[in-house]
Amino acid sequence: MTVSDSAADEVIGICFHGVGVPGPDLEPEAAEYFVSRDLFLTVLDAVAEHPSVDLTFDDGYASDVAIALPALSERGLTARFFPLAGRLGSPGHVDTADVRALAQAGMTVGSHGMHHRAWRGLDAESVTEELGLARSIIAEASGEAVTDAACPFGAYDRRVLGELHRHGYTAVFTSDRRRARRGGWVQPRYSIRSYDTVSSVQQDVLAVPSPRERLRGAVAARVKAWR
Repeated sequence: MTVSDSAADEVIGICFHGVGVPGPDLEPEAAEYFVSRDLFLTVLDAVAEHPSVDLTFDDGYASDVAIALPALSERGLTARFFPLAGRLGSPGHVDTADVRALAQAGMTVGSHGMHHRAWRGLDAESVTEELGLARSIIAEASGEAVTDAACPFGAYDRRVLGELHRHGYTAVFTSDRRRARRGGWVQPRYSIRSYDTVSSVQQDVLAVPSPRERLRGAVAARVKAWR
């Protein structure tokens, strides 16, 4: 599998969640977001020498450290990890020592919030918990400042983006399935799921999108940002 050439100012954001087999302590719906180890390693090998690809990991599953970190290190790759502050140390998830290990290995650690709930429609107290308190917990665990945020479920609107800006986040990662602009404040990504294959990743993620696909993605993101 090879990565098609992309424009110099574009980033292909690829988002993983869990790798391998989800443990019995995880919620049933987590299975949809766990990819096989073989697919994961194949994607890593495909993007290892392509700086246009930005790898991220949401939810803070234990496979971040057990599987992903060694595979990344072996290939000289770095990635961004977005654990949930409210699930640190819970079964099947990373703990504070794991978060510190990721940071010490040169990975960027951001925040995915506290309780894995959509940030749209939250009251002021909940917004503070999700965007403020969660970041403080992750920062203390990693030993590094937290400046990146990933929206749970890819859900956002104008108010959410305004709150993220007010809280001082310098990059916001979504799940809009389109290419990102290098250095842009909002960074859309392609989530890889259990039903994906080498072929679907090649065709739907790594292949250069058509002008129509670019326009459709841009319009959809604009609608989400202004609703």
